[in-house]
Amino acid sequence: MKNKTCANAGEDGKAVTAPGVEESTEALRVKRSRVPLYRIVLDRTGSIAKEGTAFVTCGNEAAKLFKQFLGEVPEEHFLLMVLDSRRRVIGVSEVSVGTLSASLVHPREVFRAAILLNGAAAIVAHNHPSGDPTPSAEDRDATRRLVRAGELLGIPVADHVVLGEGANFFSFREHGLL
Repeated sequence: MKNKTCANAGEDGKAVTAPGVEESTEALRVKRSRVPLYRIVLDRTGSIAKEGTAFVTCGNEAAKLFKQFLGEVPEEHFLLMVLDSRRRVIGVSEVSVGTLSASLVHPREVFRAAILLNGAAAIVAHNHPSGDPTPSAEDRDATRRLVRAGELLGIPVADHVVLGEGANFFSFREHGLL
């Protein structure tokens, strides 16, 4: 059996052989593409006070905490609350800001913070600037997609809370829709 040299295709499609055969090591190094290196950073931007225990056990507690985080805003905001295995709040994050009547939501953005925080569960929420917390058909579809994604990731969606005017809210869990 003959001793053969391995060849790879270079950027120009021509064969690039091992160093010393036809090209120097430096020439091969120049032809290699660069691979970007990243560091994923979770940046804590502050905190909000929660009265009593750090546990969230019902939609009302989640709604109060989300309202405290969000305040009164004129456009839809989609929010995430990350919980540990004992249902203690690890953090709250704004996922997206939409328009007067819609907010774009994709599971990849929703679960990013939950993954980085090693969350065991998540509660999602968004506000309805109209003041009526009744979920739309789009809200129900988005909830189903997020529940499926959470199951695949091992981070279940514990609730989806729709925030209305004042203290009004709608809990998917409490209405048997989760």
